[in-house]
Amino acid sequence: MRDEKHDVVVVGAGPGGSIAARTAAGKGLDVVLIERNSEIGVPVKCAEGVSREIDKFVEIDYNWISAVLKGTITHGPDGSEVVLSVDGMDEAMYVLERRLFDKFLAQDAIRAGADVRVKTAAYGVIKEQEQVKGIYAHAAGEDIRIFADVVVGADGVESRVGRWGGIDTRLRLADVSTCAQYLMCDVEPSTGYGELFFGEEIAPRGYAWIFPKGEDTVNVGVGIGGDVSDENHRALAYLNAFARDKFPEGKVITEIYGAVPLSGPVYETVSAGLLLVGDAARHVNPITGGGILEAMHGGKIAGEVIAKAVQEKNFSKRRLMEYEKRWKKEFGRILYAGMKAKQLLLNLDSKAFNEFFHPLAGDIKIKEFTERALLKEMIKKNPKILLSLVRMMF
Repeated sequence: MRDEKHDVVVVGAGPGGSIAARTAAGKGLDVVLIERNSEIGVPVKCAEGVSREIDKFVEIDYNWISAVLKGTITHGPDGSEVVLSVDGMDEAMYVLERRLFDKFLAQDAIRAGADVRVKTAAYGVIKEQEQVKGIYAHAAGEDIRIFADVVVGADGVESRVGRWGGIDTRLRLADVSTCAQYLMCDVEPSTGYGELFFGEEIAPRGYAWIFPKGEDTVNVGVGIGGDVSDENHRALAYLNAFARDKFPEGKVITEIYGAVPLSGPVYETVSAGLLLVGDAARHVNPITGGGILEAMHGGKIAGEVIAKAVQEKNFSKRRLMEYEKRWKKEFGRILYAGMKAKQLLLNLDSKAFNEFFHPLAGDIKIKEFTERALLKEMIKKNPKILLSLVRMMF
């Protein structure tokens, strides 16, 4: 078995992992970023929609943007519509081409000085006296011990790195959305909006979505609650029914399946020598299922905290807890608010759900296209239902 030594090893080259690697390498650290798949950005397991807030973490390159959207149209169970957009702005959201976007972020990490490797799979962590000291990995028929002062687990919803490092990353079925998505072509021209559809018949304890990816191409998907998913209730079956209804002449060119953690940030994200980012850290808004921006934000914080820890030669859990304190301060409250909103909304019956949508129906113009702004508008229009969110957000 071959041995290596680095300051940081990042497991998983999604947005969170690549931003963590880029940030740490940019501060002069010796960083290796590994990806188990043979190609970064493949397979895609994402609806690919993101707000223009992404420009806080990366310079916009329209080569990895499939479509520019004005906002979203949310359809209630009885067909009522909420049209959400930004006042005076036609560029509120982007639909990414994740195959290109994830590669771009990995290239950014390389430019910052990180070593990026594909087809390299972690299969355990190295521990000494309860502190993570690196990982065991397999690449090209060879086993490698990669020693590192800090390991970053960016390995998705299953987060085996977290479990190996002593963090309980198990999820209840009620805290997971099982998803199926088609990339379809030969459909009606884009409306310029992303669309969300709610209703028990469409997606029990979840929702369906349509995101344009070009003039006649869309991502169409369905996510349902893991606690209602069984042999008689599968996301794929709901997707087939939804796609037939919306795009009877459309052609499926890609199928995507996966799971999204909707627990909110209820788990630890730090142990001695280890940090978790992105889906592994449950940094996904439970009300929307979106997590790209949270992953990038968390990755940036992780890289900054790790750089300080390396400088101080202190990799204790107490030292690395700065990461957890910072993400909770900078974007944790919106995740907790999303979790509370999810608990409220998914427990409403169809009648109550429609009553929730009716005050929101129509055009809503907000100052910025963010989850925070959306929740503020929901509170304003439904104060009795969502009053419990106020203290969490403000």
